[in-house]
Amino acid sequence: MRPKIGLIPGDPSGIGPELCARLLAEDVVSDADILLIGDRHVFELGQKQAGLTHLMVEVDAANEDWTKTPHFAFHPMQTIVPDEVEIAKNTEASGRSTLKVLDQALKFVQAGVIDAICFAPFNKASMHLAGIGHADELHYMAEKLGATGYISELNTLDGMWTSRVTSHIALREVADVIDGERIKEATHLIHDVLRRAGYDRPRIAVAALNPHAGDNGNFGREEIDVIEPAVRELAESQMAVEGPTPSDTVFLKVTRGELDAVVTMYHDQGQIALKLLGFDRGVTVQGGLPVPVTTPAHGTAFDIAGEGKADVGAMKAAFQIACNMVVNWDRASAEELRAAAAE
Repeated sequence: MRPKIGLIPGDPSGIGPELCARLLAEDVVSDADILLIGDRHVFELGQKQAGLTHLMVEVDAANEDWTKTPHFAFHPMQTIVPDEVEIAKNTEASGRSTLKVLDQALKFVQAGVIDAICFAPFNKASMHLAGIGHADELHYMAEKLGATGYISELNTLDGMWTSRVTSHIALREVADVIDGERIKEATHLIHDVLRRAGYDRPRIAVAALNPHAGDNGNFGREEIDVIEPAVRELAESQMAVEGPTPSDTVFLKVTRGELDAVVTMYHDQGQIALKLLGFDRGVTVQGGLPVPVTTPAHGTAFDIAGEGKADVGAMKAAFQIACNMVVNWDRASAEELRAAAAE
């Protein structure tokens, strides 16, 4: 199966357009059919920033078999005029453009025009100026795609994966929010995504919340009362899961190849580890959506936007993970259906 990947430039004021240009200069067209979606002048701006030139063949992707176009095709939109693109600035115009292009990509994936979306970095401040109406793009996409189950950003770097029980909340609230159901949902989510990324039996650790995993209750009882019972129940379902594992050592086990994934209790518990290990290669997978959606884990990098310095490493990794998930998606779904029928 040859994946059909929708590629969108993210915030036009950031490094996204340049990343798209640099990605297309890699040998990615051998892995998938690529549909560029967005404003021609935004993509041309990215090419100028990268010092590259790509021939963009326009198609009406809603009505044409665009995969017959050699290498990649371009579905043009008009979401922002060139004078409104202000490099390295949060603007309503850039946020509005981001959301309009994303909406079109979501329509294409729902219609089967593309199999997955790989997007260059968004800027949350600009999207909020444009009235996104959600805390982040994941919740926005979940509503557009009709996803009603548990959703969470997943992060991955060089084969290491993390999910979160809590995410964008104050640290003081974490202990009150985590419970057994959220832990099980976060674990099932990363297990399912890893299956769809090609892992036959993902090895998962659930991180502890407190120092030394609570030290038998001396530093908190969350491990005893909440985390351990949830892990035990997950293990009884034949999932390869362990924990609660002290968070100051769990990533050592991942780097040694003993684990594939860590379920973290809060945002920075996993983010600090992965970004320290490889900030320029990390990828975010939008977990819980009905189709693969990936993006670099870094942001719009306004500090270098427009300077031709963007590193394509994370963008290429995000693209490759999207391709891999498309290829494995149907296989994983079929195996899960067979397992459910056998119970």
